[in-house]
Amino acid sequence: MTLLQTLLRATAFKSPLLRTLVPSVALAYGIQGAVAVPSIALQTERFYDLSGSLTYISCTALSLALPYLRARAAGNFTGGLTEYLAAPAPGQGLWWWRQAVLSACVGIWATRLGTYLFSRITADNGQDSRFDKIRTSPPKFLVAFFAQATWVSLCLLPVISLNALPRSAFALSRIANVTSAIPPVIAAKPYWTDILGLAVFVFGLGFEVVADRQKSLWVKEKKEKKHSEEFLTRGLWSKSRHPNYFGEATLWTGIALTSFSLLTRQPAQVGLGLGGIGGKALVGAMCAASPAFVAFLLLKVSGVPLSENKYDKRYGDRKDYKEWKQNTPMFVPKIF
Repeated sequence: MTLLQTLLRATAFKSPLLRTLVPSVALAYGIQGAVAVPSIALQTERFYDLSGSLTYISCTALSLALPYLRARAAGNFTGGLTEYLAAPAPGQGLWWWRQAVLSACVGIWATRLGTYLFSRITADNGQDSRFDKIRTSPPKFLVAFFAQATWVSLCLLPVISLNALPRSAFALSRIANVTSAIPPVIAAKPYWTDILGLAVFVFGLGFEVVADRQKSLWVKEKKEKKHSEEFLTRGLWSKSRHPNYFGEATLWTGIALTSFSLLTRQPAQVGLGLGGIGGKALVGAMCAASPAFVAFLLLKVSGVPLSENKYDKRYGDRKDYKEWKQNTPMFVPKIF
């Protein structure tokens, strides 16, 4: 028996949601554990953020491919993954576009952020001040990697849940549409919540990218002695003290909204083995957990608090810093 067959059998739960969720979460902890071992041994955080991006991409890809792998293992499909995705479900055409688009959104975000953070830590000689007190403590360092696995797992809940939808859900959609005299291609058409969710994602991603680029350019110009500013107050950083964090929380809100718009509909509920108010509450909570956890992490744990404390200690007595802090919102940008 191959490793894949063992995995599929061990996770052959009755619930379609668990059949995809459990292997995806297990992969997140597996990757982080594998990267933690050499990182702890060498006392380096150089690959910490990069491994986080790799975990995002790997877990998303696994959740998207698992239904195909199970169909192949059961002998229900003999073609390749591309053929599987292109083959329409009964009467549905491109039923899977939301799964492909949201999975691509995660891949684009993770690749961009991972390469940005890796280039930044490389420029800083492979060190990140966040790890100054933990890199020499194996237990604390290990907790940091497992915390990252938890971060990945919670953020990906909406996408994993969406990717867990079996084709039978869209066949059910066709039956429901036929009986109600609604065109059977409705599942392939975007709802207004899809458009809104993807627009929020694009806005959040763009906001984060612009903020990071402005910060990188500011640091580069400072090293080249083109200015003597001690902290950045230009561009988006004049609208929010942490515009990059605001962008990240916003983009995950867009992903959650797009997933929620489909997962709460009756065919999706039936396809996941759920139903009723309880089923909708469950997927609603899973979707909400993603942006909520990101906001909590950034506002209360490792994002804003660390940055604010560091700058307060350095520049807390300066008049210009106090004015910037007083006139600039901490998180949500001011419009004017």
